[in-house]
Amino acid sequence: MARINVNPTRMELKKLKARLKTAVRGHKLLKDKTDEMVRRFSVIIRENKKVREDVEKDIAVVLSQFSVARSLMSEAEIRLAFSMPSVSMEIDCDKGNVMSVPVPKLSLRENVAAEKYPYSFIEVTSEADYSVELMGKALVKLVKLAEIEKSAQMLADEIEKSKRRVNALEYVMIPDLEETIKYISMKLEENDRSSRTRLMKVKSMLAEKAAR
Repeated sequence: MARINVNPTRMELKKLKARLKTAVRGHKLLKDKTDEMVRRFSVIIRENKKVREDVEKDIAVVLSQFSVARSLMSEAEIRLAFSMPSVSMEIDCDKGNVMSVPVPKLSLRENVAAEKYPYSFIEVTSEADYSVELMGKALVKLVKLAEIEKSAQMLADEIEKSKRRVNALEYVMIPDLEETIKYISMKLEENDRSSRTRLMKVKSMLAEKAAR
């Protein structure tokens, strides 16, 4: 603890007590907010784990199906079949809010051409068709996963900042204020005792003078 360098006056004592009251109240509110952010973060992390596992499972299936398709088709046929995609994707980015922390909200818009598959079914195997269909579904989950992971990262950063503020209030600012208030109070009491002693001495001297 370190004492704040201020003049030991009643005015400063009043100001410091007001600051201490504000600091204690701010510490409680900030700690409650931090605890709630940690709870929300835990929920997001659990959701992130579930979505990531789903995405990894889907990607594994897509790659497996695509590997089978490549084994049944030539490199030229593969390149030709997938050189002109019939679907384009656009991501709309918006902002959400978790405990006053701005987090991303992503939504995927799919623009589909007249033909879902831009190639002849005679030239391409069913495994290739299936891998294309699965990849479309996996892409939606990938965007969702990106949204969740970015939200978790931003919330984790804010939790870290909030914890530092809570610790600064709890272990530095509040103890320093309490120490300074204690010092000023003792100093003022000491000054009061000195003043009373001087007054009593003066009174005693005046009484002795009057008695003579």
